[in-house]
Amino acid sequence: MLKMIKSLSVVSAIALSLSACSSSDSATKKEKLVISTWGFSEDFFREEVYKPFEEEHNIEIVLDSGNNADRLNKIRQGNSDVDVIYLSDYYAEQGIQDGLFEKIDRSAIPNIGDIYEKAQAPTGEEYGPAYTIAQFGIAYNPGEIKKPITSWADLWNKDLNGMMTIPGITSTTGPMFLDVASKVSGNTKFNEDAAFTKLKELMPNVLKEYNQTSEFINMFAQGEIAGGPIMEMYFSQLREAVPDAQFVSPKEGGYAVMNTVNIVKGSNQKKLAEEFINYILSEGVQEKSARAKVDSPVNKKVQLTEKEARGLTYGGNVINSLNFLDMNFVNKNSKQWIDRWNKELAQ
Repeated sequence: MLKMIKSLSVVSAIALSLSACSSSDSATKKEKLVISTWGFSEDFFREEVYKPFEEEHNIEIVLDSGNNADRLNKIRQGNSDVDVIYLSDYYAEQGIQDGLFEKIDRSAIPNIGDIYEKAQAPTGEEYGPAYTIAQFGIAYNPGEIKKPITSWADLWNKDLNGMMTIPGITSTTGPMFLDVASKVSGNTKFNEDAAFTKLKELMPNVLKEYNQTSEFINMFAQGEIAGGPIMEMYFSQLREAVPDAQFVSPKEGGYAVMNTVNIVKGSNQKKLAEEFINYILSEGVQEKSARAKVDSPVNKKVQLTEKEARGLTYGGNVINSLNFLDMNFVNKNSKQWIDRWNKELAQ
């Protein structure tokens, strides 16, 4: 009988110990916020952006990294548990059309009122803002080109034969360059036929299309190309390879590439996700990202010196000078443009 009592005591002690461990694990287990993003400058974002938010809210941020198209397809296929997704406006519009995002409560994101009007509702009032605006312009190596480039039309100069790259039509900036061709052809409103005719004239100057910025950077660094249209946010990487490289805001105007943030439909962290969006729009976070040359600020309260602003799309005058495409129109016509591009222009 005594042995049985001792055995029961041991079993009870073990059970209590396991229960205590289980309670302790449960108590220390943190909620997660899953963020889908590109993955660039991850060390900066981990330390300067995500960590303070994690500590303030006692949560863990989990990243799902990749390019726009792949990450959006994961959401389409239901193959992820993402709460918040970063996308360019071109892909964000596709997500909206496919019904993939939650409608946001703007009253829960008061910092929207502090950002430039163009960034507040790039895809409609019901969806997420742009947390940064990048400029699509031209980068080139002046040591390889006879005449300075000042306009989009200069890319059609015959002296550039085989020396350029241009974005493919399925890339974020592909539709923008199609609009460039329409403008260079003399149209104030977009003219598809004129744009494709003008692009055919350009193709002798094009060594290769690029669909990922890394392709442009590699070709430029290796001297395979002398330049082409690219987003300004990547210019610092070009300059590392070619210190004399120049970035041009064409006289006809650069194009705005708006990187948006949205909440994925079905997320059980909608309130926390809205708090996160409000946080990344704050003056403090926007200023840190700008000073680190990671993202151009859209918060109007951020003040930068001329040196700090170099290489960034900074200030109301710059942002208002950019061309903004209607992404709803772009996505309605994208299949037709892709088919036509592949038939008439693909190399």
